[in-house]
Amino acid sequence: MEGDCLSCMKYLMFLFNFFIFLGGACLLGLGIWVIVDPTGFREIVAANPLLFTGAYIMLAMGAMLFLLGFLGCCGAIRENKCLLLFFFMFILLIFLAELSAAILAFIFRENLTREFFTKELKKHYQRNNDTDVFSSTWNSVMITFACCGVNGPEDFEAIPHLPYSSLEKATPEACCQRELQSREGMFINKEACLSGIERFQNRQGCYTVILNSFETYVYLAGALAIGVLAIEVLTIARGEPRQGRCHVQQQTNREGLPSPGEAALVLCKQAVNLCF
Repeated sequence: MEGDCLSCMKYLMFLFNFFIFLGGACLLGLGIWVIVDPTGFREIVAANPLLFTGAYIMLAMGAMLFLLGFLGCCGAIRENKCLLLFFFMFILLIFLAELSAAILAFIFRENLTREFFTKELKKHYQRNNDTDVFSSTWNSVMITFACCGVNGPEDFEAIPHLPYSSLEKATPEACCQRELQSREGMFINKEACLSGIERFQNRQGCYTVILNSFETYVYLAGALAIGVLAIEVLTIARGEPRQGRCHVQQQTNREGLPSPGEAALVLCKQAVNLCF
């Protein structure tokens, strides 16, 4: 029964680490895309070096999770205690990085608020000007996430330099509802949207939509990390004492009852040999 339990935990640990591996790969790819893509999200926060640094942090975290998942998968399948040791070391580093990120987010929280993004939008947005990277990127974000502005369509009504005709409201085309959420998607009713009819507009702000999307993934990642740690601890806690007892018993059968010092020495040797 105990062997079946350990075997079950081993495969559960492999499954959880595989998800960490995939998550790290996705995060790594996303970080590379943000940094390399000339029309990526970096243009939205280019005026704030702190936010752009977040892309490099995301890249580093993705690489760490990628390696962490790989080591965890190999350690679980091969039951290699050395790989599991590195796994725990990476878990510790990730927790420290998360703590540092939380402290930085608290210190510089005024640069992460919706007021900051609203101010930047009103300052730099130029409607349907695709030659302007900032405006083009914002349009792509609004189309992809089916949202409008930071808080809603009313953000564009307060932009004095935003040109629009007397027959149109300030709402840009990117805020109009489409059959498919992409630039190639057909408008449901473009004229009605631009004339200010709300049921043909995306009314929800992008700040809330994107924040809710990331919040879901953060909770899932946290739950996954807790599950992996619990399984790792249970596996090692149940497996290591048994190995130590068996080794001490073998020494006892050959040499008689060992002294406490000899038993401790045997256990120490067993621990040192885990990685070899």
